Amino acid sequence: MKYNTLGTTDLKVSEICLGTMTYGEQNSEKEGHEQLNYAIEHGVNFIDTAEMYSVPGRKETAHSTEKIIGSWLGKRKDRDKVIIGTKITGPSEGITWIRKPLDFSPASIKTALNGSLKRLQTDYIDLYQLHWPERKANFFGKRSYIHDANDPWVDNIYEVLNTLNDQIKAGKIRHIGISNETPYGVLRYLEESAKNGLPRVVSIQNPYSLLNRTFEVGLAEMAIKQKIGLLAYSPLAFGLLTGKYHQKIDKPSDRLNLYPDKMERYRSEQCYNATARYLEIAQANNMSLTQMALAYINTRPFLTSNIIGATTIEQLKENISSTEYTISEEMEKAIEAVQNEIPNPAP
Repeated sequence: MKYNTLGTTDLKVSEICLGTMTYGEQNSEKEGHEQLNYAIEHGVNFIDTAEMYSVPGRKETAHSTEKIIGSWLGKRKDRDKVIIGTKITGPSEGITWIRKPLDFSPASIKTALNGSLKRLQTDYIDLYQLHWPERKANFFGKRSYIHDANDPWVDNIYEVLNTLNDQIKAGKIRHIGISNETPYGVLRYLEESAKNGLPRVVSIQNPYSLLNRTFEVGLAEMAIKQKIGLLAYSPLAFGLLTGKYHQKIDKPSDRLNLYPDKMERYRSEQCYNATARYLEIAQANNMSLTQMALAYINTRPFLTSNIIGATTIEQLKENISSTEYTISEEMEKAIEAVQNEIPNPAP
């Protein structure tokens, strides 16, 4: 396992991060613990979760993932060896049962953070992330920014950073990160940190896969030059980039089948066609599409950690094994050819 420095910190995080949003929905507590144990035994030291997980968000399963991780973490004697990242939920009309109000006000940050600490059975969070912006922007499948003059958001970046700084001073947070952000958002956080001597964001968790390389347009340069590394989520595009749907070996319990009304960004003809091309490249090079799709992400110079998720141990083994594969120059040229013909079909 390779380890990368998390932003400007002294933390070394594994190139593969274990995503856990299925715990409490598709995975039981026992299965979650099995995955956590296997990942740790195979060099993964970075675990990602969120207060709103499991996914899809439901009132009946709200906070379930953190609780499952907590029942595992609370029994261990090596808390200092495990790097835990969690997130505070941003505004959303569909999941108001998480917390009211869903914002990043000082009171909300304190409430959300204390709730996560209790569920995770820990005294501190290594990486506390803002799950998505409070303002209206182009994230979650939106290609373009459409300005809304009626957006009620008033710039509160200073207040957010100041509140998080208080929690860092209290020992409850070590470092902070952002998620589903745009170059404008990154710029504002950097500006306020520099101007006011406030904590600096050390990571950005955004979607990145063979079907969605939009991060490269405006954020890759920022990530490299400002040392705000990418934590890539949905690297297998909700399972589409495993190739199982094309090979007709998918099951009713697989995500795109289980949640037919979710993740529309992965259901287009362009996504299907691009995936078919990528599958051909992988097969021609004696790799599974899963291994190729993840190995490609692992090669990106702006990557800090690749967040993989699995519902079975077999899937987890294959995902982690991606660190053993390399992308040849010939494969990269073939991948670029597909990207040029069918660019970013799943924004």
